[in-house]
Amino acid sequence: MQLEFHQLDRRWEHLRARPAGRQRRLLASLAEAGQQTPIVVIATDQPDRYVVIDGYKRIAALQELGRDTVEAVVWPMGEAEALLLDRSLRLTEQETPLEQGWLLAELEQRFGYGLEELARRFDRSVSWVSRRLALVELLPESIQQQVREGKISAHVAMKCLVPAARINVEDCERLPRSWWSITATHGKRVNCMPRGAKVRR
Repeated sequence: MQLEFHQLDRRWEHLRARPAGRQRRLLASLAEAGQQTPIVVIATDQPDRYVVIDGYKRIAALQELGRDTVEAVVWPMGEAEALLLDRSLRLTEQETPLEQGWLLAELEQRFGYGLEELARRFDRSVSWVSRRLALVELLPESIQQQVREGKISAHVAMKCLVPAARINVEDCERLPRSWWSITATHGKRVNCMPRGAKVRR
């Protein structure tokens, strides 16, 4: 079915990072071949209003191309079930621990899932769930937003900013600004991790 953008509730957009390179490739593909894969939505109790479950990158690219509508498929289920099903269908994609933490945190806070239930749903241990939830609580929201927008890669956030946040949150928030300043001045990439340091996954 065809949906106009104003019909879409994008409340789950913050669960996905949007790497700049991948977004550029998607934009080029949509410009050349059009939308090949529908987004996934679920119906709401409001007429002609749908919650987007999957397809946020496609929506952003189509809007950038000046399109008015998006092709969508409606899943006949509730939000929590749709989010979990979508996640299970994307297991071949390389999810980052931060993206996993975002989803776990929403399922815990919005739908009241406990640690044991989340562990069962994700087929993981309670310890694995706890570590990802702690990761979301540890990183400042300003850093997480930059990861979502593709300004900082999730890999860099995990490798560099999580260890910094464990030591000092304010220093963690200042680090990206210092990198950009050094890069702009010298054109060099900054090695942000001490030699031999490791990030707990």
